[in-house]
Amino acid sequence: MLHYDLIVIGFGKAGKTIAAKMSASGQKVALIEQDSEMFGGTCINIGCIPTKTLIHAAEQGLSFQAAMTLKETVVSRLNDKNKKALVGAGVDLYNAHARFIENKIVEITLGEDLETLTADTIIINTGAVVNIPSIAGATALKNVFDSTGIQRLEKLPERLAIIGGGSIGLEFASLYARLGSQVTVFEQHSEILSHYEPEIAALAQTYLADAGISVRLATSITALENAGASVIVTVDGHEETYDALLYALGRKPATQQLGLENTEIKLTANGAIEVNDDLEASVPGIYAVGDVTGGPQFTYTSLDDSRIVLHKLLHDGNYKRSDRVNVPHTLFINPPLAQVGLTEAQAAEAGLPYMAKTLAVATMPRGHVNNDLRGMYKVVVNSESKAILGATLLGVNSEEIINLIKLAMDNHVPYTYLRDQVFTHPTMSENLNDVFDI
Repeated sequence: MLHYDLIVIGFGKAGKTIAAKMSASGQKVALIEQDSEMFGGTCINIGCIPTKTLIHAAEQGLSFQAAMTLKETVVSRLNDKNKKALVGAGVDLYNAHARFIENKIVEITLGEDLETLTADTIIINTGAVVNIPSIAGATALKNVFDSTGIQRLEKLPERLAIIGGGSIGLEFASLYARLGSQVTVFEQHSEILSHYEPEIAALAQTYLADAGISVRLATSITALENAGASVIVTVDGHEETYDALLYALGRKPATQQLGLENTEIKLTANGAIEVNDDLEASVPGIYAVGDVTGGPQFTYTSLDDSRIVLHKLLHDGNYKRSDRVNVPHTLFINPPLAQVGLTEAQAAEAGLPYMAKTLAVATMPRGHVNNDLRGMYKVVVNSESKAILGATLLGVNSEEIINLIKLAMDNHVPYTYLRDQVFTHPTMSENLNDVFDI
């Protein structure tokens, strides 16, 4: 049995950051990752980086094959870089499957060999796995893909069906429509983008339609089958034919096959690892970070999880998960849709004294320079304290501008500061002057 000061299970953003920093502090550290194609984690291999590389390539007018080649180059480079960085930091890297046999004893499978590791501290960073549709044969058919498989196509599908109108489904819909596919999105609910400001959500849906994306709401898919290489979809009682189908029904914490039944680690009702404000599980010295905790599935919140654990292990533990506020997010459709904080409806529901304002991108000088007048900004502020309560931005560079608003919110900067700030011109950020002029 090999003993370590720290074992990390999973090569995600939080886990690899903790492993490298703990090793640099002089601790003996092991990181276990069962899939060499996942060195570096979901983000760089099958998540943010490859998908956004494809989106950018499509925006630049690259062909399908050129976009896929570029994506593979970027992923391969970063995968190798992450492996070398971790090993270079002195971490023992095991390409193996890990399974608990007791609270702090982990058995790893190396081909046909078994090894047993133990540690004072263990970090579970196994991420999330896709939700599979409850449709017979969904995973056994030709040309039916999850969000990983759809990134590895050799040929652009002429007709692409997508089950799920959430973030993953809509991003891939925008991407493949831009690359030249005829895209149909099937959503079982009666609306999409329901968590956003309604007037901005309506605009975004208009742009999806303008891009040739058909969004079919309140639909029920009851069967999938193949006819040769085609996918036959039975939807609302009739059959439709597609060249490929993506199911994008979200992701759930990856806690299966970890042997947690051999431990005292507790799970939540949703199958996530139950943690406290320090991200410590029900077994002292065992922590869970990233998507496996059931929190927001963002790389940047995973990175922030590493800060929480490192504060506990190396410092005074004065940074907690409850300290994390105003988490922004961006939906990378075309143009991007970004949001932070409260919507107007949420501010009203909370009984806050508020004011709200919208500003069309068509009124913005930079919108004319970009020759792209699509979009709208909306902000919500506290009319008494002057605090910024929230913002929703639809338009070019929204994924960048939202971070400025988050910084202001975190530092309790009144909205009047952004209203009166001196920004460069012509830029999208200067439009904060006008939208906050309430």
